[in-house]
Amino acid sequence: MKTSYLHLFISILFTLGLAGCVEEPNPVLGDTGMNDTIPDIEETDSTAAAANILVFTKTAGYRHSSIEKGVETLKALGTANDFTITQTEDSGMFTSTELTKYAMVIFLSTTQDVLNSSQQEVFQDYIKNGGNFMGIHAATDTEYDWGWYGKLVGGYFKSHPEVQEATLIVADKNHPATAHLGDSWTHTDEWYNFKDLNPQINVLLRLDESTYSGGENGGEHPIAWYHQFDGGRSFYTGLGHTEEAYDDPVFQQHLLGGIEYCLGRTSGKN
Repeated sequence: MKTSYLHLFISILFTLGLAGCVEEPNPVLGDTGMNDTIPDIEETDSTAAAANILVFTKTAGYRHSSIEKGVETLKALGTANDFTITQTEDSGMFTSTELTKYAMVIFLSTTQDVLNSSQQEVFQDYIKNGGNFMGIHAATDTEYDWGWYGKLVGGYFKSHPEVQEATLIVADKNHPATAHLGDSWTHTDEWYNFKDLNPQINVLLRLDESTYSGGENGGEHPIAWYHQFDGGRSFYTGLGHTEEAYDDPVFQQHLLGGIEYCLGRTSGKN
């Protein structure tokens, strides 16, 4: 009996000893098991991943002397903000294989008919598959016979007075292209009048026609806007006629905000 009690006592001590060696589950990592290894935590950059952007500058009508300065400015913005600019005037790049390399396409002061019918079809498919578009200045003076494009860019150029200073009313301060502005912005540019405006656009900036001569769109004269269209994001600004505009940090931030919206780097704007 004494031997049996001794064996029982030893057995109890042995069991208690093993119990003390069992690892409690980590309240953060959970129960990984005795032989599991904790995976390395990958360091991630807080900035968005670099994106490729195609800047299209082909002109079949009037050619703005500010195009080259605009490309230079966009490249500088890209270097500072994790995107890469590729500029072309070759409409032959509008193939399904080529466009898939780019997160967005910018039409920088393009004019008149710049894409043939097959290239138009490819570009429509690109947008429908989630590609994005940004138009600057004369992008609205482009492809008048292509109704889909008119809706994408948001409207068509109608006319303009001479270059002059005007006051812009900020209609929406919650967009990255206008968040840096106050209630109004005084700027010198070539102020477009528009026709066939897409009623689905979300207006960011309006022109105060009482502050300059030659306005023809009345009290609701949009000059910058954004919207979702046919599967992709679209942003347009009517500014950017002069070379001097691209040296203006306020305009540069306006352009950058439009790019960030099209790339989906911002929240709260569809």
